[in-house]
Amino acid sequence: MSSLNVRIVNQLSADLKESWDALVGEESPFLEWDWLASLEEAGCVSAETGWAPHHILVEDDGRLVGACPLYLKGHSEGEFIFDYQWAHAAHSAQLNYYPKLLVAVPFTPAAGIRFLTLPGMDRVALIRVMGQTLITICNQNEISSVHVNFCSQDEIEALEPLGFLHRMGLQYHWENKGYSVFEDYLSEFRSKRRTKIRRERKEMAEREIRIQARSGDEIRDEHVPLMFDLYKGHVQNLYWGRLYLNLHFFELAARRFRRNLCFVMAEQEGEIIAGTFNVQKNGVFYGRYWGSFRDIKHLHFNVCYYAAIEHCIANGIQRFEPGAGGDFKQLRGFDPQPTHSMHYLSQPALRSAVRDHLEHERAHMGMAIDSLTGQSQLKSTRGEG
Repeated sequence: MSSLNVRIVNQLSADLKESWDALVGEESPFLEWDWLASLEEAGCVSAETGWAPHHILVEDDGRLVGACPLYLKGHSEGEFIFDYQWAHAAHSAQLNYYPKLLVAVPFTPAAGIRFLTLPGMDRVALIRVMGQTLITICNQNEISSVHVNFCSQDEIEALEPLGFLHRMGLQYHWENKGYSVFEDYLSEFRSKRRTKIRRERKEMAEREIRIQARSGDEIRDEHVPLMFDLYKGHVQNLYWGRLYLNLHFFELAARRFRRNLCFVMAEQEGEIIAGTFNVQKNGVFYGRYWGSFRDIKHLHFNVCYYAAIEHCIANGIQRFEPGAGGDFKQLRGFDPQPTHSMHYLSQPALRSAVRDHLEHERAHMGMAIDSLTGQSQLKSTRGEG
């Protein structure tokens, strides 16, 4: 790889689509050109929103062999790996924390590779080329830090020798353990929890609420603005809510990315009253955006979780990642899984303080995951017969 050329582009232009997606392959759908370029075209990520694209491309004799989605951030919103305390510590030490560099999928707490490499190439070497490029950009431009969020194990191992620090978090995921029908999944629970879930599902039938999952071409054009209205209404009702996406993005995603979309919608009296915007690919189902026009008890659990699990079972999907937060997810059969991120901080004092913090945090997180796993609601996870 002696002829490698590294360059930065401020836009995922259409001419990059084929070569970029060749690197993505069967990896995360959120890394595909259709998703990332739609965020740019809709104006959701831009210098004005604090997400200025500066994507890294690595070429070998003119052929794209490596890449990563890179953003110059003016804040820490929409990342789901929270570093506000680090920013506060930097400010207290009279250091500039922003802007910073972020390798991630905007607004999306879904784990996966973050450095794209062409199959057949030396992946570790290419990750390190991109990692060293990030450090060089950071140091030459007096940028405080580089953050690689929700990354993979091989990226941790490749970046650690370069001085990146490892951070661990957790999410709750559902796994398909060979279930044929929803009742197979319910049989995993203790009697009390199983009865409660059945009661929550029965209440939908009593209210004559019909819940249906629509994927790909089953999604009609008129569903798209409706789903945006649900998303918008939910976000605006949250005290901490941020409306990161707009209708134009929903429209672009539906046009370019429909093959990977799944809308779960609840209907009552002939009207759509709630729904979730989800993404699926290669045996993984990603829950993203929820909203409801009516405040109905247990509707959220039924649309976001039970109907989605039924869809996964019916379609042989192996894993369901519903996103960040929510300890209540474990009560419905989602168990803790670690997430990972890597961080390079250019300021020696700040780097030392963060390193010490992360050592304690990883130990605590490891114990928390072990403890939560022991509290699983599923008999097979607890080792019960």
